[in-house]
Amino acid sequence: MSAATEKKDPARIRALVVDDEPLARARMRTLIADHPDLEIVGECGEGADAILAIEKHSPDLVFLDIQMPELDGFGVIEAVGPDRMPLVIFVTAYDEYAVQAFEVHALDYLLKPVERERFAAALVRAKAKLASPEAARSDAGPDKQQLQALLEHLGRRQRRDLRLAIKVDGRLLLIRTAEIDWIEAVDNHAKIHVGADTHLVRDTLTRLESRLPAARFLRIHRSTIVNTERVKELQPWFQGDFVVILHDGSRHTSGRSYRQKLQAFIRDAL
Repeated sequence: MSAATEKKDPARIRALVVDDEPLARARMRTLIADHPDLEIVGECGEGADAILAIEKHSPDLVFLDIQMPELDGFGVIEAVGPDRMPLVIFVTAYDEYAVQAFEVHALDYLLKPVERERFAAALVRAKAKLASPEAARSDAGPDKQQLQALLEHLGRRQRRDLRLAIKVDGRLLLIRTAEIDWIEAVDNHAKIHVGADTHLVRDTLTRLESRLPAARFLRIHRSTIVNTERVKELQPWFQGDFVVILHDGSRHTSGRSYRQKLQAFIRDAL
């Protein structure tokens, strides 16, 4: 995350409000106004804007709505990365599965409509976390491990409508994962192939793999991930490896370290 150019007042908590509903954002502004040590540095009505705002403002705290069109709150965390995400207080209309996940992983949340007393209680806990010694370390800030565990927990739902948010030339693109053909490693970047289009992003294949639905994407080589629904043909290669041919005509040789995963895919396909 790039360093923010804005000067920070150490006595104030810099907050970002993310919600696609204008009335909900207005409610959060009213609640925040009751706390002089809380400062709003930005508001976002879309998940994609939230990712850019987090990078621009480096807030201490994010009030993050879950149910947003195009890119939801979980998608925002996936795109920013749990290790780089500021402290989060989730805001949501009642969602039994999400609420259960927050409670399991000890993450704070507010149910809409947000009540003043509940907001104040969540803020007390947030202040305590931000004041902890761990909060001063970028690699061990508050809730980092809980956020990672939450994403892994939610990953078991296999959301097939997932969109992948990637930053390209200062813009944020939302790509439906179902439309991705394959991804290759290029030095310290990854190139995402979507039909005739390609997108070069500064990210690792390992991190992208963790953000993709495991039921649809298969890593066949240390430098290649393929969309299994784009696989057209498998040709035996040497010592149990295969040449994987996709519908776009591209050919990819599997690697020994990923042989078992590919063989399991073949067994399931038969």
